[in-house]
Amino acid sequence: MAHQIEYIHDDIKRSCFEDQFFKADVLFEDHLLVWIISGETRIVQADQTYVFGAGDTLLFPRYLLATVLNYPKHGLSHKSVAMHLKLERLKDYYNKNEPQSQGEPIPPPSFRTFEQHPLLKSCLSSLIPYFELKEKLPGAIASLKIEEAIHILRTIEPSIDHMLANFAEPGKIDIANFMEKNYMFNMPMEKFGYLTGRSLTTFKRDFKKTFQTTPQKWLTQKRLKLAHYQIREKNGSPQKSIWKQDLKISPILVTHLRNFLATHPQRDLGNRANP
Repeated sequence: MAHQIEYIHDDIKRSCFEDQFFKADVLFEDHLLVWIISGETRIVQADQTYVFGAGDTLLFPRYLLATVLNYPKHGLSHKSVAMHLKLERLKDYYNKNEPQSQGEPIPPPSFRTFEQHPLLKSCLSSLIPYFELKEKLPGAIASLKIEEAIHILRTIEPSIDHMLANFAEPGKIDIANFMEKNYMFNMPMEKFGYLTGRSLTTFKRDFKKTFQTTPQKWLTQKRLKLAHYQIREKNGSPQKSIWKQDLKISPILVTHLRNFLATHPQRDLGNRANP
């Protein structure tokens, strides 16, 4: 068993990666509260990398681009428990509980971490026995556990209301700045458009005005340049360069990088000797 996901409720799951790492570009539609039981998680954003280990709890904001890598560590598989804090549930919660940060400026969404806080640990670890059930966790109990988690988050970090009580959709932002920071993420064009506050049609139109080319051609060229940089400047092998990108255009990259290696064979040999 290399990878297993168990759901005890539509909004509560446990993930296990036995003997290999997992890598994916993610963009969650819900806030996601994650408790790492064992293993290591790396979260890579455009300008920063975070590392989390066993016992750490983190909150993924909705609609925040990142690459997630999960590894086994110290001989233990990567295991985690996650709760989806869905928008409708949060709206219902805040209809009954007034946000503590009303009227204050809303900061940009960012990851939140809670270093083995006993309240969160107690709440999330109490979910573990439920995974032994042969049937789904009753909805009323799941709702109580999720609401407990929200209460705890607000208790230990009152400013969390900036994130959890913000129900606005992404607004229109500068397309050039956003794409320069996030071109390495593999996302459908519709998602790039949504995150810049545009429909797909408007996104393509504004992109052409900004960059004088189509999004796909621009993304291909930017990713090829990054792969070349990793080979030339960071002594990366072509295989590792493509893997780091995890690109949907990898066949194009393979052809392009083979041409590069035809004139620089020593680079590939050097990396085979020192993987």
